[in-house]
Amino acid sequence: MRKLIAWNVMTLDGVFEGAGPWQLDMHQTIWGDEVEKFSLEQGAEIGTLLFGRRTYEGMRDYWTNEEGPVADMMNGIEKAVTSRTLETADWNNSRLLKGEAADTVRALKQEDGRDVFVFGSADLLATLMAEDLLDEYRICLAPVVWGEGTPLFKPRGGRMHFTLRESRPLETGGLILFYDRKNG
Repeated sequence: MRKLIAWNVMTLDGVFEGAGPWQLDMHQTIWGDEVEKFSLEQGAEIGTLLFGRRTYEGMRDYWTNEEGPVADMMNGIEKAVTSRTLETADWNNSRLLKGEAADTVRALKQEDGRDVFVFGSADLLATLMAEDLLDEYRICLAPVVWGEGTPLFKPRGGRMHFTLRESRPLETGGLILFYDRKNG
């Protein structure tokens, strides 16, 4: 069975998106050669990149207009979007998963191949966490406090416990944390 791994950037106060849609300025505070290299290494681990509809549409609109190694990875990798409202998945190498998110992701995890990663998609992640489907969380802490915005964690269904496996400080002041789900 494939693992489900989440990757997100958040501020020190837990914000992953500013007060407005796609306000992601915190990414600029951690971006540099280290994070670009990490992104490409992580990309080699991805079998399927999973999104909720809003994140899928935003990522598609952004990455199809970018160039460079990370853009090539994002545009070329296999992608899936879980949605009740989309009719088609038109970003290169994408497929649409119709139905209840938890059910479609359970089936996705059963497929052969490398692991499934979720980027962004806080609402989808809240659903998947409530269904106990998340195996690992990778978070990059950006060295800023915003005081407002959308929180990364929107717990539904109680607490989840994780064990810190690794941490990587960045020259930019950010910190990448690797957490495994704690069983039991």
